[in-house]
Amino acid sequence: MTAADRDSAAVSAGAAEGRAVWIGGTVVPPGEARVSVFDHGFTVGDGVFETLKVVDGQAFALRRHLERLRRSATGLGLEVPLSDDKMRAAIDETLTAAGPSVGRIRVTLTGGLAPLGSGRAGVAPTLVIAVSPQDPWGPETNAVTVPWPRNERSAVTGLKTTSYAENVVALAEAHKVGATEAIFSNLAGNVCEGTGTNVFVVLGGRLVTPPLLAGCLAGVTRALLLELLDEAEEDDLPMAALAEADEVLLTSSVRNAQPLRSLDGRALPGGDGPVAQRAAAALAALEARDLDP
Repeated sequence: MTAADRDSAAVSAGAAEGRAVWIGGTVVPPGEARVSVFDHGFTVGDGVFETLKVVDGQAFALRRHLERLRRSATGLGLEVPLSDDKMRAAIDETLTAAGPSVGRIRVTLTGGLAPLGSGRAGVAPTLVIAVSPQDPWGPETNAVTVPWPRNERSAVTGLKTTSYAENVVALAEAHKVGATEAIFSNLAGNVCEGTGTNVFVVLGGRLVTPPLLAGCLAGVTRALLLELLDEAEEDDLPMAALAEADEVLLTSSVRNAQPLRSLDGRALPGGDGPVAQRAAAALAALEARDLDP
């Protein structure tokens, strides 16, 4: 067997698990993907990323995700090394290699090789595209609030960086009580976001999500829901308002609009909520008519 045959067989083996990785211009099985321990993304979290869901074998809302990737990269002083067309081609190549069971795409861009410290070395960035299966989220879930605020005045506010240690700690606290998400306030005491979600609150007939100035990430599903539902709007929400909410929805690219059945132990309508049902129907209809809205 030639080296090319072995590589082909390895990629095929990866495809059986719905997993493949694009790195350095080549698609390889996950077990052969390598990033240096001196990569700045590994040593100091100097990187940005995007997570996309796969619908009918295609990346959903890819245009919006690539736009946000470039915004995040610019904010961190990084340059995306591929054009959008080449990025699309690399993602398609990786999806094809992984086979039909893929549900999730992760695009990661880091500062590349650098000395051990915060300074960069002025080298080419590292770009990795990884695809894998995605277990579907349930129709509803539980969440808790946590006492550690987001800094809406941070230098990286609004950037989807790989520096997720705060999220790891907060999510671990949520898991201790059987919740799947933790919700942060900001320094002003208003609702900000979850560890990997945006938050929508139904309150007094209004469907409200915090404005970007509150420090939350400009989520792709958040933007779509603001466009799809006439009643959706942006406004500051004191954390205390969560205790009065009629419904609470978490949005993300892989959760879609997932309603809460409880928040901090207080019962909520979950999937029975009328706004939750309208949100789910609107997003499903969008997916059916346009995979790159």
